[in-house]
Amino acid sequence: MSTMDKAKSIFIMTGRILNEAISFIVFSVLDILDFLLCYTYKVIDFIVEAEWKPCYCSSAVTSSGTILVSEQGESKIVCLSTSSSRNKLQLEEISDTLYTRPSLVSEVSKSTVNELKRLKLENATVKKGTRMSTFTVNSTIVEMLQGKIGGQQYHPIPRWSDCDCKTCNSWSSSCKDTLFVHVDGAKENVQENVIFIHGFISSSAFWTETLFPNFTKATKSKYRLFAVDLLGFGRSPKPNDSLYTLREHLDMIEKSVLEPYTVKSFHIVAHSLGCILALALAVKHPGLVKSLTLLAPPYFPTPKGEQATQYMMRRIAPRRVWPPIAFGASIACWYEHVSRTICLLICKNHRLWDFLTKFLTRNRIKTYLVEGFCCHTHNAAWHTLHNIICGTAGKIEGYLDMVKNRLKCEVMVFHGRDDELIPVECSYNVQSRIPRARVKVVENKDHITIVVGRQQVFARELEEIWRNNSTT
Repeated sequence: MSTMDKAKSIFIMTGRILNEAISFIVFSVLDILDFLLCYTYKVIDFIVEAEWKPCYCSSAVTSSGTILVSEQGESKIVCLSTSSSRNKLQLEEISDTLYTRPSLVSEVSKSTVNELKRLKLENATVKKGTRMSTFTVNSTIVEMLQGKIGGQQYHPIPRWSDCDCKTCNSWSSSCKDTLFVHVDGAKENVQENVIFIHGFISSSAFWTETLFPNFTKATKSKYRLFAVDLLGFGRSPKPNDSLYTLREHLDMIEKSVLEPYTVKSFHIVAHSLGCILALALAVKHPGLVKSLTLLAPPYFPTPKGEQATQYMMRRIAPRRVWPPIAFGASIACWYEHVSRTICLLICKNHRLWDFLTKFLTRNRIKTYLVEGFCCHTHNAAWHTLHNIICGTAGKIEGYLDMVKNRLKCEVMVFHGRDDELIPVECSYNVQSRIPRARVKVVENKDHITIVVGRQQVFARELEEIWRNNSTT
């Protein structure tokens, strides 16, 4: 090994050690801060709304009634239903990462609580001589679902910590319970349909401001293009009582696009988190999908012996301060109250940030990325991140196998070489499950610039994919 190589390896090792050391300190502080913010928000919520917003810091509590859960200390929910079959809600899609996120503070508090429970139990056992088994479930889920199904709670729209602008709340004044859908392209003699699904904390503008203006007239005369704002994002509904599960997201896409526009077949283009929804949609409608284009799909095969949800959370949110995008993902995923504070500062005041961006750049750049990043509620982002990205980790392999065996459509995967959030290995992992899938790695592009900045080239690539899979 040359002197240069030795120096490089030492530099890399030193950087890694520094990153881990600084990360440990920073995230230990954030653990404590999140703990303190929990009680701060309870007080503020109670003062402003006369009740405090349930959070996942709450320990499991004894529950009864219509909520069915497992016994002997397990907190996994099976299902919840009322007398009306219309209100039946399956809860296997609730990710345990919502209420199980190991950290320094959580481990200390858990040990303390367990010790207190043990002492209390010993005293109770001595007095009664017997121990009764109980049904337990995370108290936050109980409170949210009681409000959702029983209609026992009312929350103002928007809540005090959410944005109150017309863009974010246009859905609340409409009688339609559907997603915001931007429709472009063919209006008559429609031959093909394309559904675009954006990623986490984004919006339909990710597609409409980049790709849509760059499609040729020939494409727009033949293809009908649908770009949706996912539930909880952009101009779509942001219900406070939603848990933003996979089922809810898929149902809303079907109700907003497939049913009203009588879509009989379609191509799918999806980015990041949207790839999970795209796979689930394709598996649900295997005979309708004509091509499947995935950009930066978050697929990490779960090692043997690991819990899929927890492993996925550690991969996408590694509790590291570097790279910055991983630091941001870690805060969003691990800290319910710190992330709520960030939403309060950024999302609630997105009009100010939009103005400042335009002012500082003298209106030379479009701010659709800023708007997409800001137009959501914390409740929507928090539950979507955990219930879609983490909660479906154990299902992705099954989806990929069904795409391989049941679907005959072309599968194309694009990935930026410099993507620091979702590594390139994820796309090759997809290819390992679907051998016919083609992977294209784009040099010098990351998680966002895989589209932004190369929209003309990507538009041509999509048009070629659609032409090759056309029925006419």
